Amino acid sequence: MAAVSWREVLLLTGLVVGCYWNSLSCGFVFDDVSAILDNKDLRPSTPLKNLFLNDFWGTPMSEVTGVVGRAELLSSIFFLAAFLSYTKSTSPQRAIVWTPILLTVVLVAVATLCKEQGITVVGICCIYEVFVAQGFTLPLLLDTVRHLVLGKDGFPLALLQTLLKLMVLVISTLLLVIVRVQVIQSQLPVFTRFDNPAAVSPTPARQLTFNYLLPLNSVLDTRNLATLLFYTALALLAVHSLRHRHDSAKTVIMALSLLVLPFVPASNLFFPVGFVVAERVLYVPSMGFCVLVALGFKLLGQKGVLKKLSWLMMALLLSTHAVKTFHRNWDWESEYTLFTAALKVNKNNAKLWNNVGHALENQNNYVMALRYFLQATQVQPDDIGAHMNVGRTYKNLNLSREAEEAYLVAKALMPQVIPGKKYATRVAPNHLNVYINLANLIRANESRLEEADQLYRQAISMRPDFKQAYISRGELLLKMNKLTEARDTYLRALDLDKTNADLWYNLAIVHIEMKEPREALINFNHALELSPRHKLALFNSALLMQESGDPKFWPEANRRFLLYVEEEPQDANGYFNLGMLAMDANEDEAAERWMKKAIRLKPSFRSALFNLALLYSQAKRETDALPALDELLRHHPEHIKGLILKGDILMNHKKDTQGAKVCFQRIVALDPGNVQGKHNLCVVYFEERDLPRAESCLVETLAMAPNEEYVKRHLSIVRGKMAAMSAAGQPLKTQPREGAAVEEVEVEAQAEEEGSAKDINDIEEKRAAALKRLEEIERLLSSD
Repeated sequence: MAAVSWREVLLLTGLVVGCYWNSLSCGFVFDDVSAILDNKDLRPSTPLKNLFLNDFWGTPMSEVTGVVGRAELLSSIFFLAAFLSYTKSTSPQRAIVWTPILLTVVLVAVATLCKEQGITVVGICCIYEVFVAQGFTLPLLLDTVRHLVLGKDGFPLALLQTLLKLMVLVISTLLLVIVRVQVIQSQLPVFTRFDNPAAVSPTPARQLTFNYLLPLNSVLDTRNLATLLFYTALALLAVHSLRHRHDSAKTVIMALSLLVLPFVPASNLFFPVGFVVAERVLYVPSMGFCVLVALGFKLLGQKGVLKKLSWLMMALLLSTHAVKTFHRNWDWESEYTLFTAALKVNKNNAKLWNNVGHALENQNNYVMALRYFLQATQVQPDDIGAHMNVGRTYKNLNLSREAEEAYLVAKALMPQVIPGKKYATRVAPNHLNVYINLANLIRANESRLEEADQLYRQAISMRPDFKQAYISRGELLLKMNKLTEARDTYLRALDLDKTNADLWYNLAIVHIEMKEPREALINFNHALELSPRHKLALFNSALLMQESGDPKFWPEANRRFLLYVEEEPQDANGYFNLGMLAMDANEDEAAERWMKKAIRLKPSFRSALFNLALLYSQAKRETDALPALDELLRHHPEHIKGLILKGDILMNHKKDTQGAKVCFQRIVALDPGNVQGKHNLCVVYFEERDLPRAESCLVETLAMAPNEEYVKRHLSIVRGKMAAMSAAGQPLKTQPREGAAVEEVEVEAQAEEEGSAKDINDIEEKRAAALKRLEEIERLLSSD
């Protein structure tokens, strides 16, 4: 083999870079999103064994698997490596070298894992062994076989070695095929007529179309005549090469092998695949085509008169294809540019209209997306996916009635279940989502929950391993307060997939609703074992541990909240709950820091504002508490407990009786039945020395809360004071004096509308402090 010069390497590198440099600005499009961005197998937490159980998309191969489910480029690399390794399997002394053969077997397996057509390299190796390594021509091979069958000659050692090498390859290939068939549970993938229209076309259109694909993927392009010419050319090349032993013939044999064998799995000739025409299946076959071109160029260059013409033709071929490649790269800039370019070629393909719609939908351009989805339904009225796309887009546009109509059309196109009749049919898994989407839409109406449940159950009956149906039905049953059924539904889903962190999380939520916090925490932990950064599991498990009141859980709860804010740094709820944990642990500095962080992210966060003010009040920093309360009441002027706390601070620390009176009057106006506010207003009247009004106020308060002993005691004290003053001839209403008045302040951590705060109204430590201050009130009321 001639050595490759640096000039040739640089020329080839420059040509490739020149053709593809503009593709660097292109984004992830089409299959890239599922295969790379959304592929769980590419995440560090995924077990390595999943690579052997899941397809290229990260989906278990027993479920959505296709023949073209692997990366062609990667497969091509191992394909070539396997072939090159096999070429080293014979020593100069014509003995078998087993190391390259074993390496070939491994590389064949790797190539097949990357892309199923990688297994065809075994056929390439067999052809190489027979016609290149052993130097057989077809007539010689047939003659040798005939002699062996008739027993005219002995069994040559070289032939024995050849058969032994080929047996190792073939047996290993069969084992690989058996494993592959077991993984996909002996079922071919399900493709719809929209993926591959030719696969369901009648005879002879189906056969003519698939045969036409062969010349379409070569240099010719004239329908059925091209098919005939293509097969004729292949046959003439094969026959000529198989009858001769010179090097050019061997080269042609290997080129034809590379051209034909790797294309067979994706040719639709033996089983349908998920496409009609796809450029990606030509990576390996193009090698054979390039070898034929190079051989032709070499042979023409050996004839002086044609040498210049051959160089001209080569330059023209490279330049035209380079320009075409460069221009085509711009189409791959985004999904929108890719599929709009395809629509210019074929406007009668519903899949293309759908794909442009998806691209616009990903840009949140729902109005334009709807136009393309509707056009897809016009091009292919029985395209279930197109009607589903229309329904989903109507839903995104908040047009629920139109969305339901579209989903019902899609549902009507599905195979209909006939009661009492059993039959088998194959349904594209993604089409079953029509039941899920329709149920999710109508369950927004409380009166149609049972109807939605029926749709979920119908989807499950059509595909018992439909995990998403179980998940959605579990959510619905939870909404319907059918907790036992919801739990059983999630357990059934977990039987199908115990590695789904979302299922463990949902089951934990059910146990919370069932008042089973221990089981809920166990399931949250299962979810976090599978997905350590599962945001909802981190937050809610930490909240559950925090609300348990058990200090032994606080360090772990704190760790999980910290992980949560790393994942969601803009969510004020995480910082607020860190602050609440710090308050529970009497870590005032940390609590203040977290509460301020929550308020910076969400200035109107009422629970954070109130608890920050409460923190200041407990730390005897009333001057700092008042601005926080003012900010709270600016955003939430009807916040009762904020008004109570502010009134307390104004009375006891600022000696601002009028300011406190305004707060308590505001409380009574907002909530006439609020005993605390009413009682505190009575104390203000007493502070103002308006004893008749204080008495009347306390009588009203006692009527509201007849079992409150402290109100009875205070009324008795006021009446005693009034009697003593009357006996002494003193007026019952005098000028107010400075003094202290305080009410029982309850701690509030009222849940935000988003639902994430912790209610700590019943914390005994805080209540004890309030009761102590209540004793001070009684001493005040009983004094002169």
